[in-house]
Amino acid sequence: MKSIVVLISGNGSNLQAIIDHCAQGKIAGNVTAVISNKADVYGLERAANSDIPAHVIKHNHYVEREPYDKALQACIDQYQPDLVVLAGFMRILTADFVNHYAGKMVNIHPSLLPKYKGLHTHQRAIDAGDKEHGASVHFVTADLDGGPIIIQSKVPIFAADSADELAERVQEQERLMYPAVVNWYCQERLTMQDQQVFMDGQLLGSQGYAAD
Repeated sequence: MKSIVVLISGNGSNLQAIIDHCAQGKIAGNVTAVISNKADVYGLERAANSDIPAHVIKHNHYVEREPYDKALQACIDQYQPDLVVLAGFMRILTADFVNHYAGKMVNIHPSLLPKYKGLHTHQRAIDAGDKEHGASVHFVTADLDGGPIIIQSKVPIFAADSADELAERVQEQERLMYPAVVNWYCQERLTMQDQQVFMDGQLLGSQGYAAD
């Protein structure tokens, strides 16, 4: 069974989905630790409820990014993870940190990348008059929200949608596809080579698996 370390900054709904899939035997691994850059977030309670070791490394205790990332890396590496999962971890990571986990760190982003990197993606999609929106899971590289895409899921945008309503529709898809990606990785079906994604040895397209 693979060791999975999950990094969070908030509620942890995707963390819970991964924990549940592990408990149900749907992921060939276990969450061995949860790390947050913020205290008093509900995701830490989710870890405690499942008897998963949890750590808080507060980013505001560090003036520079590099020392913070070194402390975070030291905490992660205690668990010798096969996979590091960013699940709503709201930190821009240094290149040294990212390179340390090259090919074994994934992120979920609430847009159809390369559209709407960064924050406030749901409102930006509405303001742009888009007819569809969604989420992307990608390998993490030094390019913010720019690593090669593993899979995307699309949802419609309705005329009366608020950002919160659209977010909930996207999050429903996130909670389905993120555990699937984690399982693919744990089954050694999924790899990143030369900044490209391979699934079962086959090169995926620029929008990842089952883009249609």
